Amino acid sequence: MFVETIAKEELEAMEIAAFKGRIQVIDSEGEDFDKAVRYLSSRKVLGFDTETRPCFSSSQPRYGVALLQLSGAARAYLFRIKSLGMHKKLCSILANPKIVKVGAAVHDDIRGLQKYRHFEPASFVDLQRIVGDYGIRDKSVKKMSAIILGFRISKVQQLSNWEADRLSEAQVLYAATDAWVCRQMYMKLLASEKCPLQDANGQE
Repeated sequence: MFVETIAKEELEAMEIAAFKGRIQVIDSEGEDFDKAVRYLSSRKVLGFDTETRPCFSSSQPRYGVALLQLSGAARAYLFRIKSLGMHKKLCSILANPKIVKVGAAVHDDIRGLQKYRHFEPASFVDLQRIVGDYGIRDKSVKKMSAIILGFRISKVQQLSNWEADRLSEAQVLYAATDAWVCRQMYMKLLASEKCPLQDANGQE
C-alpha cells in the first residue's frame, strides 16, 4: 500500500534520483532518428512527456511544444520538435495501440503535439487519473514518484528555455528523467495491489 500524500519536509529529505540509461537528442532525420524509432517501436511500455518554452508575461506569445521525450527502461530519446517537426513515424508510435505511453496530464501534451501534425492517440495512460485507484491523492510527478518509487526528482530545469540552440546537460537529464520516471511509476503500480481512495463518506 502507498501513502495518500507526502509532506514537503519528507519529500525534501529524500535522495534525488535521475535516469541512468542512454540519452540521445534528435533534431533531424537520419540514421540516429531511424535507430530511435526502431527502438521505441519495439517497446511495450514507454515513458512520455513534452517540454515547452515557458511564457513569463501575458504580452509574450504562447510557445509550441519544443521537445518530445520517449523513454524505455534503458534508453531515452529527446526529439526537438521545433527543428524536426512532428514526423509521421513519431505519430505512428503515439497512435500504435500495442505500445503503452505513460505520462502525467497527457491530454495537454497530446494536444500540443497535434498542432504540428494530427494523429489519433492510442494506449495512453495518465498517471494522474489512475493513482487514486492505489490510494494516492497527490498528483504532481515529483510527489507521485516520491510516494511510489521512494525517491525525489529534480524540477530545477522545468522553466528553462527549451528552444535554446543547444540544450544543457542538466536540461537533457531532466527531460529524460521526467519521461523515464513515468514509466517506472506505471510498472510499479502494475505490480501493486489496488486500494482505491475513499471520500469523506467512505465511498470509493
